Amino acid sequence: MKQHIKEIIVVEGKNDTNTLQSFFDCDTIETGGDQVNEKTIERVRQAQKTRGVIIFTDPDTPGEHIRRLIGSSVPGCKHAFINKEKAKTPKKVGVEHASKEDLWDALCHYVTFENKDEVLSWQDFIDLGLVGNKDLRFQVCEDFHIGPCNAKTCFKRLNQMNVTKEEIEERSLS
Repeated sequence: MKQHIKEIIVVEGKNDTNTLQSFFDCDTIETGGDQVNEKTIERVRQAQKTRGVIIFTDPDTPGEHIRRLIGSSVPGCKHAFINKEKAKTPKKVGVEHASKEDLWDALCHYVTFENKDEVLSWQDFIDLGLVGNKDLRFQVCEDFHIGPCNAKTCFKRLNQMNVTKEEIEERSLS
């Protein structure tokens, strides 16, 4: 069984997430490339407050642009780096191309392990009315700065941020 990495890892895209999650029990925030929007910055800001953040972008110019932008907007983030030679194919460079060992070497000095328990149960999520009520769910997403999303993603993101049923009731349902 994999140990859970406490910090949320900021990566560029879905392929990076898939590669990391194939080797490690971790949560990520994907920037969607180097056009980072304010909603993504706000998600990173909230993640930094609740769990900590490790920025782990590709070792190329767009990756460095993302790193600088997020690093200057969200103080206190940790920065993991991987050597370009360890993260490339003949035509591409990126975190998703690195081996498990090289990814671990890049991350091992920055991660904290924790026991992963859901703070918010699926039943609590249903009881709060967040399944099937898009308007209410989007209000909760906005209140907790996790970006608009479907029920499954909302549930996952709220748990990533360690948001409790009581916090949702206080902030969004009062």
